[in-house]
Amino acid sequence: MDLVALRRKIARTRLAPVAAFPVRLSAVVGHNARGVGSSARWLVSSREHTNYTYDLTERNREHLAWWVSAITGRPVAEARGHLTEVLQDDDLVAHVREHTLRSSRRGLADTTVRLGRRIGWYALLRALQPEHVIETGTDKGLGSVVLASALLRNGHGRLTTIDVNPESGYLVTGRYGEVVDRVVGDSVAVLGSGEQPVDVFLHDSLHTFEYETAELSAVAPRLSPQAVVLSDNAHLSDALARWAEAGGRRFSFFAEQPEGHWYPGDGIGAAWGTTRQ
Repeated sequence: MDLVALRRKIARTRLAPVAAFPVRLSAVVGHNARGVGSSARWLVSSREHTNYTYDLTERNREHLAWWVSAITGRPVAEARGHLTEVLQDDDLVAHVREHTLRSSRRGLADTTVRLGRRIGWYALLRALQPEHVIETGTDKGLGSVVLASALLRNGHGRLTTIDVNPESGYLVTGRYGEVVDRVVGDSVAVLGSGEQPVDVFLHDSLHTFEYETAELSAVAPRLSPQAVVLSDNAHLSDALARWAEAGGRRFSFFAEQPEGHWYPGDGIGAAWGTTRQ
């Protein structure tokens, strides 16, 4: 009896779990060893303690291009071009690095600029050509300047970014700040008090079902007919998916695959269009 036949015979017996254990153990140990290695490198080389930054794998960027194409109805080649465009934006990289070094929070931020899924935000804005974008959860402003960069390339449009922390947004300066209106306050209250139509809305504040639902309810009356609604870290809550279904919209989720980072990645939820005929 050859080895292959023996393995098949054992697989049909009660000894199968025991025989497979070394293979299973090797797979687990190998996976965990890679995780320990990337974690150790990150602990030594990075300063970040939250909102981790990283690059996406090449295949993940390709998946992101197709995702953007599906949402916007634009050719995938165009979406690829937008992703490449922001990744090769030397002015944006220099701006983020320079203002990170100047910031009083530089001890908790990396100077190597990695944009992760935010390049998807950029590509969406380049394809959609919005006039008004609202982002909740400014934090240091990395996402804000990425969005602002897309608006500057478009040659029109403004971003309103909202955060309850008055010290947020230290990256939102210079030419990027020229197309951004920073608002300090409770995002639900600010969204509910505005009147200007919103073409793209990005939830990136408190990632609980209740709070995200409150933001969606507050901004809903202001959404333009073709608005696209995004939820950062949408894997943490079903709020956008449920909101989309209740309103007859389409929903899709893009999952990140970080390159060489211990963190498994976040993702972007999107609601757009309609499923109703």
